[in-house]
Amino acid sequence: MSQPVLDISGLRIALPKGADRPFALEDLNLTVEPGEIVCLVGESGSGKSLSAGAVMRLLPEPHVHVAAGSIRFMGEDLLAKTPRQMRDIRGRDIAMIFQEPMTALNPQKTVGWQLDEVLRLHTRLGRKARRARALDMLERVQLPDPRSAYNAYPHQVSGGQRQRVMIAMALLLSPKLIIADEPTTALDVTTQLQILKLIRELQVEEQAGILFITHDFGVVAEIADKVAVLRMGQLVEHGPAKTVLNNPQHPYTKALIGAVPALIPPPAKPLSSAPVVLKAEGLRKTFAARGGLLSGKRKAVAAVKDLSFTLRQGETLGVVGESGSGKTTVSRIVTRLLECDSGKVEVDGTDILAASPRELRAMRKHIQMVFQDPMASLNPRKRVVDLIAQGPIVHGTPRKKAHADARRLLELVELSPAAATRFPHEFSGGQRQRIGIARALSMEPKIIVADEPVSALDVSVQAQVLKLLAELRDRLNLSLLFVTHDLRVAAQLCDRIIVMQNGEIVEQGATADVFANPQHPYTQKLLSSIPGRHWTPPVLTTEAA
Repeated sequence: MSQPVLDISGLRIALPKGADRPFALEDLNLTVEPGEIVCLVGESGSGKSLSAGAVMRLLPEPHVHVAAGSIRFMGEDLLAKTPRQMRDIRGRDIAMIFQEPMTALNPQKTVGWQLDEVLRLHTRLGRKARRARALDMLERVQLPDPRSAYNAYPHQVSGGQRQRVMIAMALLLSPKLIIADEPTTALDVTTQLQILKLIRELQVEEQAGILFITHDFGVVAEIADKVAVLRMGQLVEHGPAKTVLNNPQHPYTKALIGAVPALIPPPAKPLSSAPVVLKAEGLRKTFAARGGLLSGKRKAVAAVKDLSFTLRQGETLGVVGESGSGKTTVSRIVTRLLECDSGKVEVDGTDILAASPRELRAMRKHIQMVFQDPMASLNPRKRVVDLIAQGPIVHGTPRKKAHADARRLLELVELSPAAATRFPHEFSGGQRQRIGIARALSMEPKIIVADEPVSALDVSVQAQVLKLLAELRDRLNLSLLFVTHDLRVAAQLCDRIIVMQNGEIVEQGATADVFANPQHPYTQKLLSSIPGRHWTPPVLTTEAA
Protein backbone atom coordinates (compact mmCIF):
# COMPACT_ATOMS: atom_id res chain seq x y z
CA MET A 1 0.00 0.00 0.00
CA SER A 2 1.13 3.56 -0.74
CA GLN A 3 1.77 5.80 2.25
CA PRO A 4 -0.83 8.38 3.25
CA VAL A 5 -0.55 11.89 1.84
CA LEU A 6 -1.34 13.17 5.33
CA ASP A 7 -0.96 11.27 8.59
CA ILE A 8 -1.94 13.08 11.80
CA SER A 9 -1.16 11.12 14.96
CA GLY A 10 -1.95 12.05 18.56
CA LEU A 11 -2.19 15.75 17.70
CA ARG A 12 -2.80 18.06 20.63
CA ILE A 13 -3.07 21.83 20.19
CA ALA A 14 -2.78 23.99 23.30
CA LEU A 15 -4.83 27.15 23.77
CA PRO A 16 -3.68 30.20 25.77
CA LYS A 17 -4.47 30.58 29.45
CA GLY A 18 -7.99 31.80 30.10
CA ALA A 19 -9.50 30.02 27.10
CA ASP A 20 -12.70 27.99 27.51
CA ARG A 21 -10.65 24.77 27.48
CA PRO A 22 -6.93 23.93 27.71
CA PHE A 23 -6.67 22.19 24.32
CA ALA A 24 -8.29 23.04 20.99
CA LEU A 25 -7.56 19.49 19.79
CA GLU A 26 -6.93 16.43 21.94
CA ASP A 27 -5.33 13.27 20.58
CA LEU A 28 -6.49 13.70 16.96
CA ASN A 29 -5.67 10.74 14.70
CA LEU A 30 -6.52 11.18 11.03
CA THR A 31 -5.15 10.01 7.67
CA VAL A 32 -5.78 11.17 4.11
CA GLU A 33 -4.81 8.70 1.39
CA PRO A 34 -3.83 9.65 -2.20
CA GLY A 35 -6.99 10.27 -4.22
CA GLU A 36 -9.19 10.39 -1.10
CA ILE A 37 -11.50 13.13 0.17
CA VAL A 38 -11.86 13.24 3.95
CA CYS A 39 -14.49 15.66 5.27
CA LEU A 40 -13.88 17.10 8.73
CA VAL A 41 -17.17 18.33 10.20
CA GLY A 42 -18.24 19.90 13.47
CA GLU A 43 -19.61 23.10 14.93
CA SER A 44 -17.75 26.37 15.28
CA GLY A 45 -15.10 25.98 17.99
CA SER A 46 -14.68 22.23 17.47
CA GLY A 47 -11.07 22.67 16.28
CA LYS A 48 -11.54 22.09 12.54
CA SER A 49 -9.75 25.19 11.27
CA LEU A 50 -6.97 24.91 13.87
CA SER A 51 -6.21 21.38 12.66
CA ALA A 52 -5.76 22.83 9.15
CA GLY A 53 -3.60 25.62 10.55
CA ALA A 54 -1.41 23.06 12.29
CA VAL A 55 -0.83 21.14 9.04
CA MET A 56 0.10 24.35 7.23
CA ARG A 57 2.21 25.50 10.20
CA LEU A 58 0.15 28.69 10.35
CA LEU A 59 -0.95 28.58 14.00
CA PRO A 60 -0.68 31.89 15.91
CA GLU A 61 2.30 30.69 17.96
CA PRO A 62 3.30 30.78 20.76
CA HIS A 63 -0.17 31.43 22.20
CA VAL A 64 -1.70 28.57 20.19
CA HIS A 65 0.77 25.79 19.49
CA VAL A 66 1.19 22.06 18.93
CA ALA A 67 1.74 20.51 22.34
CA ALA A 68 2.05 16.86 21.28
CA GLY A 69 1.73 14.49 18.34
CA SER A 70 3.03 14.39 14.78
CA ILE A 71 1.94 15.59 11.33
CA ARG A 72 3.46 13.71 8.41
CA PHE A 73 3.15 14.70 4.75
CA MET A 74 4.25 11.96 2.32
CA GLY A 75 6.14 10.42 5.23
CA GLU A 76 7.99 13.61 6.20
CA ASP A 77 7.43 15.27 9.58
CA LEU A 78 6.10 18.78 8.91
CA LEU A 79 6.67 19.83 12.53
CA ALA A 80 10.41 19.31 12.02
CA LYS A 81 10.59 21.55 8.92
CA THR A 82 12.24 24.97 9.05
CA PRO A 83 10.18 28.06 8.12
CA ARG A 84 12.01 28.25 4.77
CA GLN A 85 11.27 24.60 3.98
CA MET A 86 7.59 25.14 4.82
CA ARG A 87 7.45 28.14 2.45
CA ASP A 88 8.63 25.88 -0.36
CA ILE A 89 6.06 23.21 0.51
CA ARG A 90 3.11 25.61 0.82
CA GLY A 91 1.46 26.27 -2.50
CA ARG A 92 3.61 23.80 -4.41
CA ASP A 93 2.89 20.56 -2.51
CA ILE A 94 0.23 21.57 0.03
CA ALA A 95 -2.35 24.21 -0.83
CA MET A 96 -5.02 25.73 1.35
CA ILE A 97 -8.33 27.30 0.37
CA PHE A 98 -9.24 29.73 3.15
CA GLN A 99 -12.74 30.32 4.44
CA GLU A 100 -12.70 34.13 4.16
CA PRO A 101 -11.15 35.20 0.85
CA MET A 102 -11.32 38.93 1.59
CA THR A 103 -8.86 38.56 4.45
CA ALA A 104 -6.68 36.05 2.58
CA LEU A 105 -6.28 38.16 -0.58
CA ASN A 106 -4.11 41.28 -0.71
CA PRO A 107 -6.48 44.26 -1.18
CA GLN A 108 -3.70 46.34 -2.81
CA LYS A 109 -2.95 43.87 -5.61
CA THR A 110 -5.06 42.77 -8.55
CA VAL A 111 -6.32 39.21 -8.79
CA GLY A 112 -4.00 38.61 -11.75
CA TRP A 113 -0.93 39.86 -9.86
CA GLN A 114 -1.67 37.50 -6.94
CA LEU A 115 -2.15 34.47 -9.21
CA ASP A 116 1.03 35.41 -11.08
CA GLU A 117 2.96 35.60 -7.79
CA VAL A 118 2.25 31.92 -7.05
CA LEU A 119 3.60 30.90 -10.46
CA ARG A 120 6.55 33.29 -10.20
CA LEU A 121 7.66 31.83 -6.87
CA HIS A 122 7.22 28.15 -7.71
CA THR A 123 7.77 27.80 -11.50
CA ARG A 124 10.11 29.02 -14.24
CA LEU A 125 7.33 29.96 -16.66
CA GLY A 126 7.63 33.18 -18.65
CA ARG A 127 5.24 36.11 -18.21
CA LYS A 128 2.94 35.16 -21.13
CA ALA A 129 2.79 31.51 -20.06
CA ARG A 130 1.99 32.53 -16.46
CA ARG A 131 -0.81 34.82 -17.62
CA ALA A 132 -2.26 32.10 -19.88
CA ARG A 133 -2.12 29.57 -17.01
CA ALA A 134 -3.83 31.97 -14.60
CA LEU A 135 -6.60 32.86 -17.08
CA ASP A 136 -7.16 29.17 -17.84
CA MET A 137 -7.59 28.41 -14.13
CA LEU A 138 -9.98 31.35 -13.65
CA GLU A 139 -12.01 29.90 -16.51
CA ARG A 140 -11.92 26.42 -14.97
CA VAL A 141 -13.44 27.73 -11.73
CA GLN A 142 -16.29 29.20 -13.80
CA LEU A 143 -15.69 32.92 -13.33
CA PRO A 144 -18.11 34.65 -15.72
CA ASP A 145 -15.49 37.04 -17.17
CA PRO A 146 -11.97 35.74 -16.42
CA ARG A 147 -10.13 38.63 -18.13
CA SER A 148 -12.11 41.25 -16.23
CA ALA A 149 -11.57 39.38 -12.95
CA TYR A 150 -7.83 39.07 -13.71
CA ASN A 151 -7.60 42.88 -13.88
CA ALA A 152 -9.83 43.50 -10.86
CA TYR A 153 -8.94 44.13 -7.23
CA PRO A 154 -10.53 41.77 -4.65
CA HIS A 155 -13.11 44.35 -3.52
CA GLN A 156 -14.30 44.77 -7.12
CA VAL A 157 -15.68 41.24 -7.43
CA SER A 158 -18.51 39.57 -5.51
CA GLY A 159 -17.98 37.34 -2.45
CA GLY A 160 -18.64 34.17 -4.44
CA GLN A 161 -16.24 35.27 -7.17
CA ARG A 162 -13.53 36.04 -4.58
CA GLN A 163 -13.90 32.50 -3.26
CA ARG A 164 -13.45 31.15 -6.78
CA VAL A 165 -10.26 33.22 -7.11
CA MET A 166 -8.94 31.63 -3.89
CA ILE A 167 -9.76 28.17 -5.21
CA ALA A 168 -8.03 28.94 -8.52
CA MET A 169 -4.94 30.10 -6.64
CA ALA A 170 -4.84 26.90 -4.59
CA LEU A 171 -5.23 24.64 -7.64
CA LEU A 172 -2.70 26.44 -9.86
CA LEU A 173 0.21 24.07 -9.15
CA SER A 174 -1.79 20.81 -8.82
CA PRO A 175 -0.66 20.15 -5.22
CA LYS A 176 -0.53 16.67 -3.67
CA LEU A 177 -2.61 17.76 -0.64
CA ILE A 178 -5.40 20.32 -0.66
CA ILE A 179 -6.82 21.63 2.60
CA ALA A 180 -10.17 23.28 1.95
CA ASP A 181 -11.53 25.27 4.90
CA GLU A 182 -15.24 25.88 4.20
CA PRO A 183 -14.43 26.67 0.52
CA THR A 184 -18.01 26.64 -0.77
CA THR A 185 -19.78 28.43 2.09
CA ALA A 186 -20.22 31.70 0.16
CA LEU A 187 -20.98 30.07 -3.19
CA ASP A 188 -24.29 29.52 -4.95
CA VAL A 189 -25.39 25.96 -5.66
CA THR A 190 -24.32 25.80 -9.30
CA THR A 191 -20.87 27.15 -8.51
CA GLN A 192 -20.64 24.79 -5.53
CA LEU A 193 -21.33 21.87 -7.83
CA GLN A 194 -18.76 23.11 -10.38
CA ILE A 195 -16.10 23.60 -7.70
CA LEU A 196 -16.81 20.23 -6.09
CA LYS A 197 -16.58 18.64 -9.54
CA LEU A 198 -13.29 20.47 -10.18
CA ILE A 199 -11.85 19.31 -6.85
CA ARG A 200 -13.03 15.76 -7.61
CA GLU A 201 -11.36 15.91 -11.06
CA LEU A 202 -8.07 17.04 -9.51
CA GLN A 203 -8.35 14.23 -6.99
CA VAL A 204 -8.73 11.69 -9.79
CA GLU A 205 -6.25 13.18 -12.28
CA GLU A 206 -3.49 14.08 -9.84
CA GLN A 207 -4.32 11.55 -7.12
CA ALA A 208 -4.36 14.47 -4.70
CA GLY A 209 -5.49 13.93 -1.14
CA ILE A 210 -8.09 16.39 0.10
CA LEU A 211 -8.93 17.40 3.66
CA PHE A 212 -12.26 19.17 3.28
CA ILE A 213 -13.51 21.17 6.28
CA THR A 214 -17.22 21.97 6.13
CA HIS A 215 -20.44 22.30 8.11
CA ASP A 216 -22.60 21.57 5.05
CA PHE A 217 -23.79 17.96 5.09
CA GLY A 218 -25.06 18.34 1.53
CA VAL A 219 -21.45 18.89 0.45
CA VAL A 220 -20.34 15.93 2.58
CA ALA A 221 -22.92 13.72 0.89
CA GLU A 222 -21.76 14.96 -2.52
CA ILE A 223 -18.01 14.35 -2.33
CA ALA A 224 -16.80 12.65 0.86
CA ASP A 225 -15.09 9.26 0.89
CA LYS A 226 -14.67 9.39 4.66
CA VAL A 227 -16.13 11.62 7.38
CA ALA A 228 -14.52 12.65 10.66
CA VAL A 229 -16.73 14.42 13.24
CA LEU A 230 -15.11 16.77 15.76
CA ARG A 231 -16.73 17.99 18.95
CA MET A 232 -14.90 20.35 21.31
CA GLY A 233 -11.54 19.14 19.99
CA GLN A 234 -12.30 15.43 20.22
CA LEU A 235 -12.94 13.02 17.36
CA VAL A 236 -16.30 11.47 18.24
CA GLU A 237 -17.05 9.56 15.03
CA HIS A 238 -15.01 8.51 12.00
CA GLY A 239 -15.78 6.20 9.10
CA PRO A 240 -16.92 5.81 5.47
CA ALA A 241 -19.22 8.64 4.36
CA LYS A 242 -22.24 6.43 3.61
CA THR A 243 -22.05 4.81 7.03
CA VAL A 244 -21.76 8.07 8.98
CA LEU A 245 -24.41 9.90 6.93
CA ASN A 246 -27.03 7.15 6.90
CA ASN A 247 -26.36 5.43 10.21
CA PRO A 248 -24.72 7.87 12.65
CA GLN A 249 -23.78 6.36 16.00
CA HIS A 250 -22.74 9.24 18.24
CA PRO A 251 -25.49 11.53 19.67
CA TYR A 252 -23.58 14.61 18.50
CA THR A 253 -23.44 13.37 14.89
CA LYS A 254 -27.16 12.55 15.08
CA ALA A 255 -27.88 16.08 16.32
CA LEU A 256 -25.92 17.65 13.46
CA ILE A 257 -27.63 15.55 10.81
CA GLY A 258 -31.02 16.16 12.44
CA ALA A 259 -30.49 19.91 11.97
CA VAL A 260 -30.00 19.67 8.18
CA PRO A 261 -32.87 21.57 6.45
CA ALA A 262 -35.13 19.35 4.37
CA LEU A 263 -35.60 20.03 0.67
CA ILE A 264 -39.38 19.74 0.89
CA PRO A 265 -41.02 23.13 1.58
CA PRO A 266 -43.97 23.26 4.01
CA PRO A 267 -47.41 24.08 2.55
CA ALA A 268 -47.85 27.73 1.55
CA LYS A 269 -49.61 30.09 3.97
CA PRO A 270 -52.73 31.94 2.74
CA LEU A 271 -51.33 35.47 2.38
CA SER A 272 -53.02 36.71 -0.81
CA SER A 273 -55.37 38.96 1.17
CA ALA A 274 -52.64 40.45 3.42
CA PRO A 275 -51.77 44.11 2.72
CA VAL A 276 -48.70 44.89 0.58
CA VAL A 277 -46.01 46.52 2.74
CA LEU A 278 -43.21 46.73 0.15
CA LYS A 279 -43.63 47.30 -3.58
CA ALA A 280 -40.69 47.58 -5.98
CA GLU A 281 -41.28 48.73 -9.56
CA GLY A 282 -38.92 49.03 -12.54
CA LEU A 283 -35.66 48.91 -10.56
CA ARG A 284 -32.55 49.39 -12.67
CA LYS A 285 -28.90 49.57 -11.58
CA THR A 286 -25.78 49.57 -13.75
CA PHE A 287 -22.30 49.72 -12.29
CA ALA A 288 -20.16 51.83 -14.61
CA ALA A 289 -17.02 50.58 -16.32
CA ARG A 290 -13.94 51.04 -14.17
CA GLY A 291 -10.24 50.69 -14.58
CA GLY A 292 -6.95 52.49 -15.07
CA LEU A 293 -3.41 52.14 -16.31
CA LEU A 294 -2.51 49.46 -13.78
CA SER A 295 -5.70 47.45 -13.44
CA GLY A 296 -6.94 47.51 -17.05
CA LYS A 297 -10.47 48.20 -18.25
CA ARG A 298 -13.45 46.46 -16.64
CA LYS A 299 -16.83 46.27 -18.36
CA ALA A 300 -19.97 48.02 -17.17
CA VAL A 301 -22.29 45.62 -15.31
CA ALA A 302 -26.08 45.79 -15.48
CA ALA A 303 -26.78 44.36 -12.00
CA VAL A 304 -30.57 44.91 -11.96
CA LYS A 305 -32.77 45.23 -15.04
CA ASP A 306 -36.37 46.46 -14.79
CA LEU A 307 -37.15 44.42 -11.68
CA SER A 308 -40.53 44.49 -9.89
CA PHE A 309 -41.99 42.55 -6.95
CA THR A 310 -44.26 42.88 -3.91
CA LEU A 311 -43.95 41.78 -0.27
CA ARG A 312 -47.04 41.26 1.89
CA GLN A 313 -47.46 41.62 5.64
CA GLY A 314 -46.30 38.51 7.54
CA GLU A 315 -44.72 37.03 4.42
CA THR A 316 -41.18 35.81 3.75
CA LEU A 317 -40.11 36.44 0.16
CA GLY A 318 -36.94 34.63 -0.85
CA VAL A 319 -34.56 36.11 -3.44
CA VAL A 320 -32.43 33.31 -4.88
CA GLY A 321 -29.90 33.05 -7.69
CA GLU A 322 -26.24 32.65 -8.45
CA SER A 323 -23.46 34.98 -7.39
CA GLY A 324 -23.65 38.08 -9.60
CA SER A 325 -27.38 37.65 -10.28
CA GLY A 326 -28.17 40.93 -8.50
CA LYS A 327 -29.62 39.58 -5.21
CA THR A 328 -27.53 41.71 -2.84
CA THR A 329 -27.88 44.76 -5.10
CA VAL A 330 -31.68 44.47 -4.77
CA SER A 331 -31.44 44.20 -0.96
CA ARG A 332 -29.31 47.35 -0.80
CA ILE A 333 -31.55 49.30 -3.16
CA VAL A 334 -34.74 48.60 -1.19
CA THR A 335 -33.02 49.74 2.04
CA ARG A 336 -31.49 52.66 0.13
CA LEU A 337 -27.97 51.73 1.06
CA LEU A 338 -27.35 51.92 -2.68
CA GLU A 339 -28.86 54.45 -5.08
CA CYS A 340 -30.51 52.97 -8.18
CA ASP A 341 -30.65 54.46 -11.68
CA SER A 342 -34.44 54.35 -11.97
CA GLY A 343 -37.55 52.81 -10.43
CA LYS A 344 -39.32 53.16 -7.11
CA VAL A 345 -39.66 51.28 -3.83
CA GLU A 346 -42.84 51.98 -1.88
CA VAL A 347 -42.97 51.25 1.85
CA ASP A 348 -46.59 51.61 2.95
CA GLY A 349 -47.27 53.65 -0.17
CA THR A 350 -44.33 56.09 0.20
CA ASP A 351 -41.43 55.95 -2.27
CA ILE A 352 -38.29 55.48 -0.20
CA LEU A 353 -36.06 56.20 -3.21
CA ALA A 354 -37.55 59.69 -3.67
CA ALA A 355 -37.44 60.60 0.03
CA SER A 356 -35.33 63.51 1.29
CA PRO A 357 -32.58 62.75 3.84
CA ARG A 358 -34.91 63.83 6.66
CA GLU A 359 -37.81 61.74 5.35
CA LEU A 360 -35.47 58.80 4.76
CA ARG A 361 -34.33 58.83 8.39
CA ALA A 362 -37.94 58.61 9.56
CA MET A 363 -38.71 55.81 7.08
CA ARG A 364 -35.71 53.72 8.16
CA LYS A 365 -37.68 52.84 11.30
CA HIS A 366 -39.95 50.73 9.11
CA ILE A 367 -37.30 48.81 7.13
CA GLN A 368 -34.18 47.35 8.72
CA MET A 369 -31.38 45.09 7.47
CA VAL A 370 -29.59 42.03 8.84
CA PHE A 371 -26.22 41.71 7.12
CA GLN A 372 -24.37 38.61 5.93
CA ASP A 373 -21.29 39.25 8.06
CA PRO A 374 -22.33 40.44 11.54
CA MET A 375 -18.72 41.03 12.62
CA ALA A 376 -18.22 43.54 9.82
CA SER A 377 -21.51 45.32 10.55
CA LEU A 378 -21.12 45.61 14.35
CA ASN A 379 -18.86 48.33 15.78
CA PRO A 380 -16.13 46.39 17.67
CA ARG A 381 -15.62 49.29 20.10
CA LYS A 382 -19.19 49.40 21.38
CA ARG A 383 -20.86 47.12 23.90
CA VAL A 384 -23.82 45.09 22.73
CA VAL A 385 -26.38 47.11 24.69
CA ASP A 386 -25.15 50.33 23.01
CA LEU A 387 -25.19 48.72 19.56
CA ILE A 388 -28.83 47.68 19.93
CA ALA A 389 -29.96 50.92 21.59
CA GLN A 390 -28.16 53.22 19.14
CA GLY A 391 -30.98 53.40 16.56
CA PRO A 392 -33.80 54.15 19.01
CA ILE A 393 -31.67 56.79 20.77
CA VAL A 394 -31.00 58.52 17.43
CA HIS A 395 -34.76 58.57 16.83
CA GLY A 396 -35.50 60.19 20.19
CA THR A 397 -35.97 57.32 22.65
CA PRO A 398 -34.54 58.19 26.12
CA ARG A 399 -31.25 56.36 26.75
CA LYS A 400 -32.52 54.56 29.86
CA LYS A 401 -35.58 53.18 28.06
CA ALA A 402 -33.54 52.26 24.97
CA HIS A 403 -31.09 50.26 27.11
CA ALA A 404 -33.94 48.50 28.93
CA ASP A 405 -35.53 47.64 25.57
CA ALA A 406 -32.16 46.36 24.31
CA ARG A 407 -31.89 43.93 27.22
CA ARG A 408 -35.44 42.75 26.55
CA LEU A 409 -34.54 42.16 22.89
CA LEU A 410 -31.54 40.06 23.90
CA GLU A 411 -33.91 37.75 25.75
CA LEU A 412 -36.22 37.74 22.71
CA VAL A 413 -33.37 36.45 20.49
CA GLU A 414 -32.47 33.93 23.22
CA LEU A 415 -29.29 35.54 24.54
CA SER A 416 -28.55 36.13 28.20
CA PRO A 417 -29.13 39.69 29.49
CA ALA A 418 -25.54 39.47 30.75
CA ALA A 419 -24.46 39.66 27.10
CA ALA A 420 -25.42 43.35 27.11
CA THR A 421 -22.11 44.51 28.61
CA ARG A 422 -19.86 42.43 26.34
CA PHE A 423 -18.23 43.34 23.00
CA PRO A 424 -18.97 41.67 19.61
CA HIS A 425 -15.67 39.75 19.46
CA GLU A 426 -16.63 37.90 22.66
CA PHE A 427 -19.42 36.00 20.89
CA SER A 428 -19.61 33.15 18.40
CA GLY A 429 -20.76 33.74 14.82
CA GLY A 430 -24.29 32.53 15.56
CA GLN A 431 -24.55 34.73 18.66
CA ARG A 432 -23.32 37.76 16.70
CA GLN A 433 -26.01 37.10 14.10
CA ARG A 434 -28.61 37.09 16.89
CA ILE A 435 -27.26 40.47 18.04
CA GLY A 436 -27.66 41.73 14.47
CA ILE A 437 -31.28 40.54 14.47
CA ALA A 438 -31.90 42.21 17.86
CA ARG A 439 -30.44 45.46 16.53
CA ALA A 440 -32.76 45.32 13.49
CA LEU A 441 -35.77 44.63 15.76
CA SER A 442 -34.93 47.56 18.07
CA MET A 443 -36.57 49.97 15.62
CA GLU A 444 -39.80 47.92 15.66
CA PRO A 445 -39.73 47.65 11.85
CA LYS A 446 -42.45 46.30 9.59
CA ILE A 447 -39.90 44.86 7.15
CA ILE A 448 -36.57 43.11 7.69
CA VAL A 449 -34.21 42.62 4.75
CA ALA A 450 -31.87 39.70 5.50
CA ASP A 451 -28.85 39.31 3.20
CA GLU A 452 -27.47 35.75 3.52
CA PRO A 453 -27.88 35.88 7.33
CA VAL A 454 -27.10 32.19 7.95
CA SER A 455 -24.67 31.32 5.13
CA ALA A 456 -21.57 31.23 7.35
CA LEU A 457 -23.18 29.47 10.31
CA ASP A 458 -22.90 25.84 11.43
CA VAL A 459 -25.84 23.65 10.49
CA SER A 460 -27.09 23.44 14.09
CA VAL A 461 -26.74 27.21 14.70
CA GLN A 462 -28.29 27.83 11.28
CA ALA A 463 -31.33 25.80 12.28
CA GLN A 464 -31.65 27.80 15.53
CA VAL A 465 -31.43 31.19 13.74
CA LEU A 466 -33.94 30.14 11.05
CA LYS A 467 -36.35 28.94 13.73
CA LEU A 468 -35.87 32.21 15.60
CA LEU A 469 -36.56 34.29 12.47
CA ALA A 470 -39.71 32.29 11.72
CA GLU A 471 -40.96 32.67 15.31
CA LEU A 472 -40.25 36.41 15.37
CA ARG A 473 -41.96 36.86 11.99
CA ASP A 474 -45.10 35.12 13.22
CA ARG A 475 -45.12 36.70 16.69
CA LEU A 476 -44.44 40.27 15.53
CA ASN A 477 -46.20 39.99 12.14
CA LEU A 478 -42.98 40.96 10.36
CA SER A 479 -42.34 40.79 6.63
CA LEU A 480 -38.99 39.33 5.55
CA LEU A 481 -37.12 39.87 2.30
CA PHE A 482 -34.69 36.95 2.54
CA VAL A 483 -31.68 36.89 0.19
CA THR A 484 -29.99 33.49 0.00
CA HIS A 485 -28.05 31.17 -2.29
CA ASP A 486 -28.91 28.16 -0.10
CA LEU A 487 -32.01 26.55 -1.57
CA ARG A 488 -32.39 24.26 1.46
CA VAL A 489 -32.76 27.36 3.64
CA ALA A 490 -35.17 28.96 1.14
CA ALA A 491 -37.29 25.80 1.18
CA GLN A 492 -37.73 25.94 4.96
CA LEU A 493 -38.31 29.65 5.57
CA CYS A 494 -39.73 31.32 2.44
CA ASP A 495 -43.43 31.47 1.53
CA ARG A 496 -42.67 32.70 -1.98
CA ILE A 497 -39.45 32.97 -3.96
CA ILE A 498 -38.21 35.00 -6.89
CA VAL A 499 -35.42 33.46 -8.94
CA MET A 500 -32.91 35.97 -10.36
CA GLN A 501 -30.52 35.54 -13.26
CA ASN A 502 -28.37 38.36 -14.66
CA GLY A 503 -30.39 41.03 -12.88
CA GLU A 504 -33.81 39.77 -13.99
CA ILE A 505 -36.57 37.64 -12.43
CA VAL A 506 -36.89 34.46 -14.50
CA GLU A 507 -39.40 32.68 -12.25
CA GLN A 508 -41.49 33.43 -9.19
CA GLY A 509 -44.22 31.77 -7.17
CA ALA A 510 -45.05 29.85 -4.00
CA THR A 511 -41.90 28.06 -2.79
CA ALA A 512 -43.60 24.66 -2.70
CA ASP A 513 -44.83 25.08 -6.30
CA VAL A 514 -41.47 26.25 -7.65
CA PHE A 515 -39.59 23.40 -5.94
CA ALA A 516 -42.12 20.79 -7.04
CA ASN A 517 -42.45 21.94 -10.65
CA PRO A 518 -39.81 24.48 -11.78
CA GLN A 519 -40.69 25.98 -15.17
CA HIS A 520 -37.60 27.93 -16.23
CA PRO A 521 -34.45 26.02 -17.31
CA TYR A 522 -32.36 28.18 -14.97
CA THR A 523 -34.51 27.27 -11.95
CA GLN A 524 -34.31 23.61 -12.96
CA LYS A 525 -30.53 23.96 -13.14
CA LEU A 526 -30.37 25.53 -9.66
CA LEU A 527 -32.48 22.80 -8.06
CA SER A 528 -30.57 20.00 -9.80
CA SER A 529 -27.27 21.49 -8.55
CA ILE A 530 -28.04 21.36 -4.81
CA PRO A 531 -25.18 19.43 -3.18
CA GLY A 532 -26.38 16.18 -1.63
CA ARG A 533 -29.79 16.48 -3.32
CA HIS A 534 -29.92 12.68 -3.71
CA TRP A 535 -29.22 12.13 0.00
CA THR A 536 -32.19 12.11 2.34
CA PRO A 537 -31.12 12.64 5.97
CA PRO A 538 -32.27 9.73 8.13
CA VAL A 539 -35.24 10.38 10.40
CA LEU A 540 -33.90 10.60 13.93
CA THR A 541 -35.90 10.56 17.15
CA THR A 542 -35.78 13.57 19.45
CA GLU A 543 -33.92 11.49 22.02
CA ALA A 544 -31.30 10.47 19.46
CA ALA A 545 -30.81 13.98 18.14
